[in-house]
Amino acid sequence: MTVQTELRPAAPPEPPAAKPFWTPRRRDALAGWAFIAPQLLGFLLFVLIPLIAVIWYSFQSTNVLAGTMQFAGLENYEHLLDDPVMPSVARATALFCVGLVVLNLSLALLLAVLLNQKLRGTTVFRTIFFSPVVVSLVAWTIAWNLMLQDNGSINAMLQTIGIDGPNWLRGENSAMVSVIVVQVIKNVGLNMVLFLAALQGVPRSLLEAAELDGAGPWRRFRTITLPMISPTTLLTAIITVSGALHVFAQIQILTLGGPADSTNVLVFYFYQQAFGNHDFGYGAVLAVVLFVIIALLTTLQWRMRKRWVFYEA
Repeated sequence: MTVQTELRPAAPPEPPAAKPFWTPRRRDALAGWAFIAPQLLGFLLFVLIPLIAVIWYSFQSTNVLAGTMQFAGLENYEHLLDDPVMPSVARATALFCVGLVVLNLSLALLLAVLLNQKLRGTTVFRTIFFSPVVVSLVAWTIAWNLMLQDNGSINAMLQTIGIDGPNWLRGENSAMVSVIVVQVIKNVGLNMVLFLAALQGVPRSLLEAAELDGAGPWRRFRTITLPMISPTTLLTAIITVSGALHVFAQIQILTLGGPADSTNVLVFYFYQQAFGNHDFGYGAVLAVVLFVIIALLTTLQWRMRKRWVFYEA
């Protein structure tokens, strides 16, 4: 008996399942963009777009009264080369920057070394030295402006020991020194705390091994401590240099750039030209110059990290 088998057509293959749009990879990417969106938006609105606008303004000639603006080409940059005030501004900016950076970093490191000792009262002194950092900059500068006057409290204290103090803010040499000292006292506590944290991170085993080998305190500090805190030194140097080139409120309140432009730093001169003389084109040129200087100095310090930072060598 023959059994006939019915042949059935093969079932069509099932279509591949559609991949969901929100794959784990896309969800992770969306989360990443969401996290950086505030910072990215802030960078675009408050850094990149204003920077492009300043560069564009530097090629324009503006008339504030008429409300007009026309392309001036390199005229504003040529004016920069012919400006008789620029040598004084460059000298004042360099003196302030060098004086502030050297004095601030040296004093901050010294205070950090002293306050890193396990002695009674170090916590109180850390608070005292750091407290000016949290004080309002304007209030701090106004207080020092009153103390540095000819009849201020500084000269009153000097008179008690028979010294006639000068009018600190009216002498060409004393004015710059006064502004530097006021700024150093205001911000030295921040760098002190950074150095203090770095010092506490130096391995005690290295210092003890060097001491057993006969190395004295100065040699241990120079050959072990300084190299180990070099990353913090680089960070504080970059922050302090950038801050020194941005100084404005202290000059505005204490000296107004005087006497004889001895404290007329670049930021204050930019303010005078842009908002005092209403020359926005030339003011934009000064802002571009300031940006280039800060960028070059920061890049130079970063490139030199291979000589400063121990783990980059």
